[in-house]
Amino acid sequence: MAELELPLVQDAPLTKCMRLRAQSLQQKGEKPQDGEKLLQAHEFVYRLDFSRQLGLGFVRWNVALQKPGKVTLIGTSQHWTPDLTHLMRRQLLEPVAVFWKTADSQELDWNEADALEFGERLVELAKIRKVMYFLLAYSDGLEPAHVKCSVTFKV
Repeated sequence: MAELELPLVQDAPLTKCMRLRAQSLQQKGEKPQDGEKLLQAHEFVYRLDFSRQLGLGFVRWNVALQKPGKVTLIGTSQHWTPDLTHLMRRQLLEPVAVFWKTADSQELDWNEADALEFGERLVELAKIRKVMYFLLAYSDGLEPAHVKCSVTFKV
């Protein structure tokens, strides 16, 4: 049985676009649309490009944290868009996958049941889309440069 590892790749232009939306609203003193999710300073947009869509089975998340901290992976239900600036809260998928490392441990911990369920949902989503978007939220001193993330599927 072959395995296929697909990386989550930071989408810097889309992250910038979403930050500009939040900044524009703030400068104009306007409120976001009802239910709109504005990108926070600790959140970044990533994408997963499915090079294969059918016959996938979730195997594992591959997350490496170079230092202590926490990263939360939140999937979006949007199929494809060049502009996620009007991302609505109802478009954020549950459950989320949370990975963390404490200062007194070199081991990575995660919310295993939710991460596995989220991984299984990716297999279903891959059947209907070629690209999936994620919001990665960093906390406890972690930043994008400290994290590598990919997903392994069986083919």
